[in-house]
Amino acid sequence: MTGFARTEGRNERFSWVVECKSLNARNLEIRCRMPQGFDDLEPSARTHIAERFRRGTVNLSVTLHPFASHKKLTINHDLLRQAVEALRSFHEDGAAPPRLDAILAIPGVIESQDDTLCEEARGDLCRILNEDIEKTLSSLLHIRQAEGGRLRDLMRGQLENMERLVEQADHAAVGLPEMLRARFESQLHEWMGAMPPLPADRIAQEVALLLVKSDIREEIDRLRTHIEAARELLASGGAMGRHLDFLCQEFNREANTLCSKSQDVELTRMGLSLKGIIDQFREQSQNIE
Repeated sequence: MTGFARTEGRNERFSWVVECKSLNARNLEIRCRMPQGFDDLEPSARTHIAERFRRGTVNLSVTLHPFASHKKLTINHDLLRQAVEALRSFHEDGAAPPRLDAILAIPGVIESQDDTLCEEARGDLCRILNEDIEKTLSSLLHIRQAEGGRLRDLMRGQLENMERLVEQADHAAVGLPEMLRARFESQLHEWMGAMPPLPADRIAQEVALLLVKSDIREEIDRLRTHIEAARELLASGGAMGRHLDFLCQEFNREANTLCSKSQDVELTRMGLSLKGIIDQFREQSQNIE
């Protein structure tokens, strides 16, 4: 499921932003980006994410901004000397004289450094950042739970549509024996022409074989069972993504068998419509935990 959460904070020396967003994915993938020098925050952050989420690509970033009053500029004298000597040699070869702003713009000549944090101050900052990471993850969890509720409502509606088509298919199958008998006798009459008609018991045997091959009652019963199982999962409120994936495979298997057994255009249409709804249900099941 998708979602985004953000927390901002500050103290007397820093401001920071904690952002976390999640995208749909079958498995859990965690990506973290911590401020330079604070990589030790990542292991606990990954643990907090894994405790809350089971699916999705979760991107967590922590950005730390020191206030200007706690920055100081330093000059790398060795690098400055090398730059001046190099530019002077170019000038001796006929180039324009070196400009001060060009020299100072060389990367590394002037460096911005933050005042070094003492161990106690750094520990306090890490504790606050950890708290804000947990707060952000909890906000993201609530957002994803709200989205999950909307997805469950949508999927319940899809199950109702499946159930309606299954009942229509079951009703259509009631008249299948008479339809097959009439079709078989009509085709038999065309094939045999003026030949003596087959005995009634032989016709009954052939029709019975056709009925066995086209009997969809088992598929109908299994589809009803799977629909009820999916409803129970959606009502459980726990982790259900993997179980729904399995049920979608079963839905597809039964719908494919129903279509392959169908001897009626209307029944085939129902089977194809059922497969379309199952595909929609499967897409949503991949987004839910």
